[in-house]
Amino acid sequence: MSSPVRHPSTVADYDDARRRARLRETRLGHRWTAWRRTRLTLLRCAIALVAVGALFGQYWRYDVAPERERLSHTAPALVPVAPPLAAAGWDTAVIDLVGLGGLNAAPTAAALPSLRLLGVVWAVRYDNAGIDTKVIAEMIVRATRQAGVRDIVLVGHSMGGVIALEVARHIHLGSDRRLVAVILDCTPVDLDAVRPQSRGHGTDLVRFMGWLPGARESRLLRFAVEMTARRERFVQRRGLFVDIDVAELGAATAEVLRDKIFSRDAASNGLIEAQFLAIVAGGATADLRALARRTPGKQRPAIVYIRPRDADRDPVVDVEYSHQVLIEISGGVDGTLLVVRPREIEHADPRQRPAEYNAIIETQVLPFVQRYQRAGPP
Repeated sequence: MSSPVRHPSTVADYDDARRRARLRETRLGHRWTAWRRTRLTLLRCAIALVAVGALFGQYWRYDVAPERERLSHTAPALVPVAPPLAAAGWDTAVIDLVGLGGLNAAPTAAALPSLRLLGVVWAVRYDNAGIDTKVIAEMIVRATRQAGVRDIVLVGHSMGGVIALEVARHIHLGSDRRLVAVILDCTPVDLDAVRPQSRGHGTDLVRFMGWLPGARESRLLRFAVEMTARRERFVQRRGLFVDIDVAELGAATAEVLRDKIFSRDAASNGLIEAQFLAIVAGGATADLRALARRTPGKQRPAIVYIRPRDADRDPVVDVEYSHQVLIEISGGVDGTLLVVRPREIEHADPRQRPAEYNAIIETQVLPFVQRYQRAGPP
């Protein structure tokens, strides 16, 4: 049986040298003779810039712009939390301010029903675009006048105490309201009172804000920062290797998306930056001195500092350092300072330790503040 005859056009004709030559002929810029490498480099850079620009446009359109629009409509507000336990309490407003990363102090204030022994309880909801303590003070003064409230007690948790002290100075020196007390919960009086690890996280965030466009509104950046802060939950180092706990990674991701990204009560990056910079500015000590000075017609407000008995239980703030600064400025024989040191609390955690906080407010803070309240102006 004879073999089939192949048509000449079907015979394979492979030549590697010819293939290489053909590839060179189809390359971009193969006809360029002058400045060929430079022109190719510039062309490739231009293509890369176009790709980066396209990605940046999507980032701005879908991540930054919607948040910027939402934040432009935010404003500080006073949120009613609870009425006083006694009718006489309507003459005093207790106003709660939350700490770093928080937006609305209402949930924290609601965990402290003992504050109702002092008066009607309100909470500050910050402006997510930033912090202006003069605006917050004016808002409080205006609300107390409308409600017929004379006396004001401010409560600040962690960094919220730094804001509370500045607001207190505005109220004490610039209004006709009577500032009875400022209660500070594990508050860092300056940047040196913030433990190095927490200080580093805040500094990194501020650095990002400075060079990354749209960082104050970016939810992608917030997600990255929050997941990095939780990395010890799902990342385990074994020598040169890194193990990822997938279950913990999923739980941390769900937590961040729920509480920090999609929650309308989550503080924006810009607000967190403003909160951290309030600590960096170190104005708390100056505010304490202003409140400690005798002012004609004004009673010096009581200062209460709540801190763990064991300073090492607070991983964020060196409460011993803040304690000593408070003694120097507000303490002494003729001072206005009360320091409360419960055993079981950690860092500004009334929602985790409500029983401990309510007990010390009722048994120690309340009698001290009421003594100042009954004393009246000098």
